[in-house]
Amino acid sequence: MEHVVLVDRQDNPLGTMEKMAAHERGVLHRAFSVLVFNTKGELLLQKRAKSKYHSGGLWTNTCCSHPRANEAMKVATRRRLQEEMGIDVQPDFLYKFIYRAELDRNLIEHELDHVYTAVYDGVPSLNYDEVEDWRFISLDRLRAHITSEPNAYTAWFKIIMDHYTQKLGTPETH
Repeated sequence: MEHVVLVDRQDNPLGTMEKMAAHERGVLHRAFSVLVFNTKGELLLQKRAKSKYHSGGLWTNTCCSHPRANEAMKVATRRRLQEEMGIDVQPDFLYKFIYRAELDRNLIEHELDHVYTAVYDGVPSLNYDEVEDWRFISLDRLRAHITSEPNAYTAWFKIIMDHYTQKLGTPETH
């Protein structure tokens, strides 16, 4: 049974809760999202496996998850990137934000999401329990597709892309 780290709005830990219970109740907890770019500035997307407990079959950022209790974010991001995508790189912290979104299956994401980035030019080795497909895409094409097909993407990823564009521009500008 997986647990998430409950936090206050300043990211101070308050304890842990079973992951499904936290998503059923919409309790604020710590999470992370990793954006992996290639050296051409294209973003590596993953399509979540249809069997996932929420948002199955939707496109999203390269990797996202929750750190374990007392696990450093640097360790958690690298571990989960390897587990989901078979990629061994050390992501760098960009920013964090809080969001709340109602999802399918009557679940609620209420997360303090730490956003990380990394560069990788290889081919991922997917964990098909987590990920059913992947692709690199330019940010211009991605923004256009999110606008035309918003329901093809996860709630948090659309927020991340809004923040990313507003705060950081493109990979070449930061």
